[in-house]
Amino acid sequence: MVRSSRGEASPGMWRREAGTVVLRAAALPERTVEPFVINAGLHIPRVPTEWSPHSHPQHELVWVRGGTLTSRVRDRVFTVSEGHGLWMPAGVVHGGRATAGAEFHDAFFAPDRTPIAFEEPKAIAMTPLLESLLTHLSRTDLDAAARTRAEAVVFDVLVPSEHQFALQLPGDSRIDAIAEALLDDPADGRSLEEWARLLGVSDRTVTRAFRRATGLSFAQWRQVLRVHRALTLLSEGFDVMTISETLGYAQPSSFIAAFRRVMGTTPGAYFSTADDARGGVRIPVSRVPNSGLSA
Repeated sequence: MVRSSRGEASPGMWRREAGTVVLRAAALPERTVEPFVINAGLHIPRVPTEWSPHSHPQHELVWVRGGTLTSRVRDRVFTVSEGHGLWMPAGVVHGGRATAGAEFHDAFFAPDRTPIAFEEPKAIAMTPLLESLLTHLSRTDLDAAARTRAEAVVFDVLVPSEHQFALQLPGDSRIDAIAEALLDDPADGRSLEEWARLLGVSDRTVTRAFRRATGLSFAQWRQVLRVHRALTLLSEGFDVMTISETLGYAQPSSFIAAFRRVMGTTPGAYFSTADDARGGVRIPVSRVPNSGLSA
């Protein structure tokens, strides 16, 4: 559990923003899955919304527009921004948070009639075609033949994203305190040496524990975590200067370089690609972002 004097902690999740609504599970479509293979819907949370850990008997695909969704699945954190979705296999326990005002889309798939074998949570490329098909399938007036045709095309175009953007959590008692503190405050700038002294272990122990548990060095892991948080702030319209200060970077150029190392492109190019594909326009806003990760 992450503990913070600045907000409420919740088991296996991060500090909640003020005004967050907590739900037990994402709402299933009002109509039953039968006789449909795919049931799609749309929700727009007016306030930050958290779903406590839960699972579904169906496969679930979630995606957002105008915000982000961060999901915790066991020892991994997935951040879903525009242009990407998250496939959650049936029966997998997960929790999540959506930013206020984001269009939260979901689609549920009958496992016994879905010819897709994604056995683990997986980022999905939400192309305009796939989004249009799933929106089409949310209609209640489709006849059986039209629905079957549309569902068949969905299965053809539903493919993994090139960016499987997940943060591996350590799950190692020697360094879990470091991960919890950074999840609570990604701007925490304490060095590896400072953390080692605080925990009463050697620098080498911390280094080896991070490598063994996450496949990354301490510095690389913190950098990836900060980019997770940056995706949420960028989707909400915060400017690069504000985000770099919020995440503990001395210069905006340092933040941009870190973002490029993790994502392979600059923040502006990353979101421009998503906007261009949808004909959308992102409008910057001026406010002070909350420094905690959403989940």
